[in-house]
Amino acid sequence: FTMNERLGPMIKVEVKVNLTVLLVPAAAAAAAAAAVVASSMVVAATRSTNNPNIELPVAAAATVTAAAVVATGLPSFVDRPRRDGQGEFGNLQASENDVADRSAGNDSLNSDVSLKDVSDCEISWEDITLGERIGLGSYGEVYRGDWHGTEVAVKRFLDQEVTVEFLEEFKSEVGIMKRIRHPNVVLFMGAVTRAPHLSIVTEFLPRGSLYRLIHRPNNQLDIRRRLRMALHAARGMNYLHNCTPVIVHRDLKSPNLLVDKNWVVKVCDFGLSRMKHSTFLSSRSTAGTAEWMAPEILRNEPSDEKCDVYSFGVILWELCTLQQPWDGMNPMQVVGAVGFQHRRLEVPDDVDPAIADIITRCCQTDPKLRPTFADIIAALKPLQKPITKRG
Repeated sequence: FTMNERLGPMIKVEVKVNLTVLLVPAAAAAAAAAAVVASSMVVAATRSTNNPNIELPVAAAATVTAAAVVATGLPSFVDRPRRDGQGEFGNLQASENDVADRSAGNDSLNSDVSLKDVSDCEISWEDITLGERIGLGSYGEVYRGDWHGTEVAVKRFLDQEVTVEFLEEFKSEVGIMKRIRHPNVVLFMGAVTRAPHLSIVTEFLPRGSLYRLIHRPNNQLDIRRRLRMALHAARGMNYLHNCTPVIVHRDLKSPNLLVDKNWVVKVCDFGLSRMKHSTFLSSRSTAGTAEWMAPEILRNEPSDEKCDVYSFGVILWELCTLQQPWDGMNPMQVVGAVGFQHRRLEVPDDVDPAIADIITRCCQTDPKLRPTFADIIAALKPLQKPITKRG
């Protein structure tokens, strides 16, 4: 170990690959490593024929390993996320992934919402009848439930031994979530704010996630319905981005878009930033998220709402091609390719040029060059066509 006045603790790592030296800022390593590796990871020191001594911050070692996988085509070190469309939380409800807080480290998270009385949205645990468990994540399990005769989704947090600070943050974010009302955002119905049953209650959407519908066998969704779904998602995100304070999702992906019985798409998993951020560095369940993440997020750089625009571009590509984004690559390789090698998804030639243009603009490397969701809505509206009964 050595010390560097600017970067702090340093570790000398010798990598056994023919690899151009990659120096990664220490701050970038945490997100990249957490998004792609298991909860424990050892960086082995071997000797490189070209670079016998590569010095980098301790926290960046895992990021170098991820990039090395991309550069050398080594076998996967992380299991591929489930490709059956079920995600973490089953085939009826979208996955609630713990990677993304709404806007950690950004002004939009510095809400002026003080701790308020949330009694108006308090739900008594005794009033909920739990049904089958439809999913399990690293910080919560989701049940199909009944609340006063209404079918709901109940997310109960696994860790019920919470501090006073944690509980205040939970109530503060509930105070934000209860104000959200939009036809393309999953309806927050209430919360159980007392341990040992801390839970979030939302509407239940029977068709499950957009991911599941897109990638199921014998997909029957024609392009007209898929473009309508894209418009729904854009409208929901535009609403969140125009809230005060701005709500930045930072984990927008097709498993986090739910579909109701009328084929209306709704954005979910946009709150509870501290709880998701606290599990970010220790969970491997983030393995299915890197494919949709903006490069600045993968590098843990400062980010704003434009990171959601990038993710939407990947979703639109997914809707048009009906393919898995970065299929055949493990999350480590995606982080290296997108975050550090500036690679982007290729848009097939048979995609409508107008749609291809939206995808390309959304996935610009420079966040400032990406459109707003208002711009995206304006571009998608002229592409809408009547939907047939089967479409």
